[in-house]
Amino acid sequence: MTSSAHAAHLAHLNVATLRHPLDDPRTAPFVEMLDPVNASADAAPGFVWRLVEEGQADATGLRPAGDDVIVTLSVWESQEALWGFTYRSGHLEAMQRRREWFERHVEAHLVLWWVPVGHLPTVDEALERLADLRAHGPSPRAFTFTSSYTAAEALQHLQAAPPAQAEASN
Repeated sequence: MTSSAHAAHLAHLNVATLRHPLDDPRTAPFVEMLDPVNASADAAPGFVWRLVEEGQADATGLRPAGDDVIVTLSVWESQEALWGFTYRSGHLEAMQRRREWFERHVEAHLVLWWVPVGHLPTVDEALERLADLRAHGPSPRAFTFTSSYTAAEALQHLQAAPPAQAEASN
């Protein structure tokens, strides 16, 4: 691991618009996958944290982006750790079947950004990063798997930003 990997973790937000309510039989296979996929995430190498609704096992009851939109917010030690969980675990089946349960997004629905180790992002922070990605495209402040930046690049970007812009970024 590089020193920048020790100084930062990768935050991840994904939003998904449900085709049908979670209690609809057409969504049942997705709901049945929630506990095993979340357990897999919790046990995955490099996993740090994920958002859960108080008293629940997941965050599907939280609807900060709309009544029919569920969110996944998590923190990982590295981009490689998140990639490994996303594409090399039981999560892959959910990804492959997502069109059964979720609408196709016409704009960005996933955003990644670096946070200091120990920082747990809020939903508002995450939605602001997604809005930044949608409005301005990928940058060291808000990016995707295919347009990624290192933690060092993100730090350099923050240090190079004028003070007013840096304050607005926080």
